[in-house]
Formats: sequence, structure tokens, C-alpha cells
Amino acid sequence: MSGQNGQAPAELLSANNITALFDSVDAFLFDCVIWKGDKLIDGVRQTLDVLRSKGKKLIFVTNNSRRSRRQYAHKFHSLGVSVSEDEIFSSSFAAAMYLKVNNFPQENKVYVIGGEGILEELRQAGYTGLGGPEDGEKRVQLKSNCLFEHDKNVGAVVVGLDPHINYYKLQYGTLCIRENPGCLFIATNRDAVGHLTDLQEWPGAGCMVAAMCASTEKEPIVVGKPSTFMMEILSKKFQIASSRMCMVGDRLDTDILFGQNAGCKTLLVLSGVTTQSTLQDPSNNIQPDYYTNQVSDILELLGQ
Repeated sequence: MSGQNGQAPAELLSANNITALFDSVDAFLFDCVIWKGDKLIDGVRQTLDVLRSKGKKLIFVTNNSRRSRRQYAHKFHSLGVSVSEDEIFSSSFAAAMYLKVNNFPQENKVYVIGGEGILEELRQAGYTGLGGPEDGEKRVQLKSNCLFEHDKNVGAVVVGLDPHINYYKLQYGTLCIRENPGCLFIATNRDAVGHLTDLQEWPGAGCMVAAMCASTEKEPIVVGKPSTFMMEILSKKFQIASSRMCMVGDRLDTDILFGQNAGCKTLLVLSGVTTQSTLQDPSNNIQPDYYTNQVSDILELLGQ
């Protein structure tokens, strides 16, 4: 596996190297490169079935914090793919786990700029979450002698993808971070864009995080990819060395960099954000071990 500096160009996944990759790993980690929006990409279901039948562990690692693990499992099942909650590691779950492993006091509250997925994972971990979707319709009063109140017991602000972000949420989160002593600023991820629908990209959580960075003049703790925090959690859970895993994703700066940072094999698929021209551009300094057009190419190359 190559390092990030002076990397060899990525190899096209082929019949000549698929066996070497397949035999070198015990687990495949997938970003949500198996769907676009609410549509399953052709051949994915069969590919996952074959990998399972050959004894490979499948783990799904996503930066999208809008859903909880339970909600993601429901989405998988609705698309005809059988996946358990234990096989899903979302950035919403990672945010809750970060608080838990760092002994965040249960009596402290968490303000959420993001979706229901974060709030649900916080509840599962025993924390009280504020904000989220219910603050989406709230408005600020920009009047003289009008003081914006916030909860002084908020000890962390978690920022994720929020299609309903507004000035109220930004002010609430900013006040918590700037005025509540020791308040943590946690970002689920800093993705610039994401495939929220099958036809186009949409602004990602990085946009919301950038706004909070500007207003607080602070940098967040990032728990999603390319941070290796989720890898620490899943490696401990499944007792598989990262060197025996292959990270499969469509983003160089999150999926592939996450795999490289963690010491995994890496496979880039061109069915999502990254194009072949971007991969091979001389200015790109993140090279996966392998690349291919789509996940189902694995099935074809294995001769199934």
C-alpha cells in the first residue's frame, strides 16, 4: 500500500489483481456508493451477497449524519439489502460515541445543528439533545434591547448536514460555543457536497461547519471521515486489523484518505463524486490502491 506522498498511480481493478486484493482482506468497508439518492446502483445487491458468501465482513461507513443507524438499516431493507444496525457506522453515531468515550457528563446537554439521526443517536447514548429539525422554523428578532437566550447547560454543539439551517440555529450554536465554559464544537464531517438525490450534488455538512467556524473563530473536532475515530470504534468492535480491510468509496478527500490514514487497502469507485480525470489530474495527491467504475465490477472480475 502506498503512502500519501510520492504515491504510485492507482491501479485499475482487473482480473489480474482482483484475487490479490480479495485474498488480502477480511472486511470491505463501503461508503454509500451503493446508492444514489433512494436508488440502488445496478448489481450492488448481488455483489454484496457474493462477498458475504465468501466470508467477507461488510461494514458500511457513511459521513451522512441525517439518519441514525436504525434509520439507515431501514433504508437498506427498503432497497432489498439486508444489513444490521451493528454493521453501520454513521457520523451521527460517531458524534454520540465521541462524547461517550470521552466521558461527556450525562447532565450536560447537546445542541444539534443537523438532522434527527444525530438526536436519535444521542438519546441512545443517554444524552439530551436540543435543536435539530424542531428549530428549523424558528426566527430571530433583530431588535434593540432584544437578548437572544441560550441554555447555559449545553456542553457540546454537534454540527452535521442540515437542509433547514437558519440564522436562529447559527446564533444558538455560536453562543453555546463562545459563552458556555468548555463547550465542545463537534463536526460530523466537512464534506463540501453530497449526492442527496440521484441526479445532482447538493451542499454538504462542510458548508454548515464552515459557517460555525467563522462565527466562533474555532475549529471543530471532526468525527467522520477522513478522521480515523470511526475506525478506532469499528476495529475494536469487530477485532479486525485495519490492514486486513479495504475501504471502498467515491471520494478521494474523505473515503480514500480515511482508508489511508487508518492503514487500509483502498478502492475508489467512479460512480459518485470523483471522476477519472480528477483522479489522474497531476494536482491530485491522493491516490487509492485501486480504482474501478462501480461496485458491481468486483462481481464481474471475480467471475460470478
